[in-house]
Amino acid sequence: MRYGIISDTHIKDMNDEKVKPLIKALKNAFRNVDKIIHAGDISNLAFIEELNKIAPVSFIIGEDDEFTDLKRFLKIKTLHYNIGVIHEVPSNLEEFCRSNDLIRGILIFGHTHKPLIKGTEFNTLLLNPGSPTIPKAPDKIAGFQKPVARKSVLTLEIDQKGIVKVFIINLKL
Repeated sequence: MRYGIISDTHIKDMNDEKVKPLIKALKNAFRNVDKIIHAGDISNLAFIEELNKIAPVSFIIGEDDEFTDLKRFLKIKTLHYNIGVIHEVPSNLEEFCRSNDLIRGILIFGHTHKPLIKGTEFNTLLLNPGSPTIPKAPDKIAGFQKPVARKSVLTLEIDQKGIVKVFIINLKL
């Protein structure tokens, strides 16, 4: 199974001149995905309809979304892993992952606008796709050059043996 992961699009006006190039870039980035997961701060459900033309979309709301009838947390069960989707990481991450059966699973989130692929000491893979519209640079790591903010999404592939591959895709917009 292959997933396209996106968050923090903040698309308020579908007629904005930046939307068509974004959708074109997403069609390219997500061309081989089976499903798209949006981790909140959508701003306009018409954008979800555009994503649905690429692949079926599962999504949750973020703090900037004004929709009242959508979920704040979603759990997707796969053959090998449970995948949780939430907009903002809870303050007690380990407890949240335990109570939602995400230990030895995957938690997808947004909110920071910074791409992240990180394991935890309690064996949950944390994934944040960053933002394709309002990116922020990842945190600086000692000994490395200062990071640059880039518009980004992720792809996640889980094969039949349960091997996980995750890629950060920087969009050229």
